[in-house]
Amino acid sequence: MKSAAVGFRVHSGWTALVAVALQKGKPIVLARQRPHLVETFSYTFRQPYHTAEKMALEQAREFLAKQQAEARCYAFAAIRAAERDVAQQGYEVTRAALLLASGRQLPELAKILAAHSLIHTADGELFREALLHGCSQCKLPVTCFKERELLGIASDEFRRKPAALAKVAGDLGKPLGSPWTQDEKLATLAAWTALVKTT
Repeated sequence: MKSAAVGFRVHSGWTALVAVALQKGKPIVLARQRPHLVETFSYTFRQPYHTAEKMALEQAREFLAKQQAEARCYAFAAIRAAERDVAQQGYEVTRAALLLASGRQLPELAKILAAHSLIHTADGELFREALLHGCSQCKLPVTCFKERELLGIASDEFRRKPAALAKVAGDLGKPLGSPWTQDEKLATLAAWTALVKTT
């Protein structure tokens, strides 16, 4: 089977997922999904650290552990579903690409819950960690890119200007229709870059 990569751009409670392969050296999109990473798609569970902020510390710890376990299950299921979709088209997912935020290390839980900016960061990191865990369970190596650095890295890799790469990523979604937002474009570019770096 020919190789494909899946790219992820995470939001609170869901992720953009795009599977990309190469055909005659050019990227093609094999799958485009927006899987949920929580069972109940409400603010309470999509923003778990915001919810935990109002709890006693031990209760918050238990709630977040439960949400993390749930997110991991949903992430694993989403990756497996993408693998099946891609396999039906004659491809095998051989790696993944995940977009990161700032990448700064988070402190202990009590300090996170005391700072609203850290709460926002922690919500995103919980769902990114779930996808990393799911990829590990599926034995998929993951290339991580800081989102603000992706276009520069891809530009160097492909020796093309960032604007040209952004146009390619945009054009790839035209046959698929909506949604093809910045989420899908960046997930596509991340997957494409990761795939080329390993071929």
